[in-house]
Amino acid sequence: MHYWKGLEAVPPGIGPSVVTIGNFDGVHRGHREVLSAVVATAKERHARAVAISFDPHPSQVHRPDDAPELIMGLEDRIETLAEEGIDGLLMIRYTLDFARATAEEFVAKVIVGALNACTVVVGHDVRFGRENSGDFNTMVELGKQYAFDVVGVEDVGEHRRWSSTWVREALNRGEVATAAQILGRPHRMRGEVVHGAARGRELGFPTANLDPSASGIIPADGVYAGWLVDEAQVRWPAAISVGSNPTFEGVSRQVEAHVIDRPAEGVEDFDLYGQQVAVEFVEHLRPMVAYRGIEALIEQMREDVARTRTVLLDA
Repeated sequence: MHYWKGLEAVPPGIGPSVVTIGNFDGVHRGHREVLSAVVATAKERHARAVAISFDPHPSQVHRPDDAPELIMGLEDRIETLAEEGIDGLLMIRYTLDFARATAEEFVAKVIVGALNACTVVVGHDVRFGRENSGDFNTMVELGKQYAFDVVGVEDVGEHRRWSSTWVREALNRGEVATAAQILGRPHRMRGEVVHGAARGRELGFPTANLDPSASGIIPADGVYAGWLVDEAQVRWPAAISVGSNPTFEGVSRQVEAHVIDRPAEGVEDFDLYGQQVAVEFVEHLRPMVAYRGIEALIEQMREDVARTRTVLLDA
């Protein structure tokens, strides 16, 4: 997939293209319906399938104090869009100056001028241009004016429209299985493995601790079954702890993953420190609670590992 960081990076004469617009936070199943239509239409028209997205998220510019937390980081968003078959991604830096462009100015400069669109594929709830003044009907009228077709994709979902808002709600409740249903895959965080307090190692359950700056929403505090994906793309089954571990005082909130099937040569040879890894959340096992004494905690951790193995490997 070609990745163009800003309009100036788009080479001249790339069209014709079939274009869609969106923030694509999470690239959930609703997004994928639109992307699938873009790819299919591009094949039919012998054109390039192109997505336009924005960084930072517009809400972070217009209302930074209460902007929603992003479901996934930019790297994962780019990777997932490529996996959906998109040929080119135009990432526009979203600024207040850019936001002043009218709906027609956006279409004329970006969709037609830069991408030479023959077709635009969008959901019926699309909004674009200054103060979100452009909607689906606006796009249809501009299509007539600038000679491109417009294809509308209906909302999809089970009992409720698939949406980034729904994913955030589920993750904030620790309902990672629901989030995975909406996303079409497990929710993922990505970050560097850093040194922690080493309490897990002392207890016989060494963990890979994610750097606090890791991308992706942190689910609600609790223990989860999931996967750790290392830099070599090896997927390791893991019991994942999210929270401050109330059994110990003075511990800040963190995400740590205990790989349950380590290499036979031993813990010392399984060094993830400094690696960029992904942690995927499959199922919520239990809330985070305080235990009276280390032995009770160790017994619970053994049970967490057993349940993780059942969820991931014995299903």
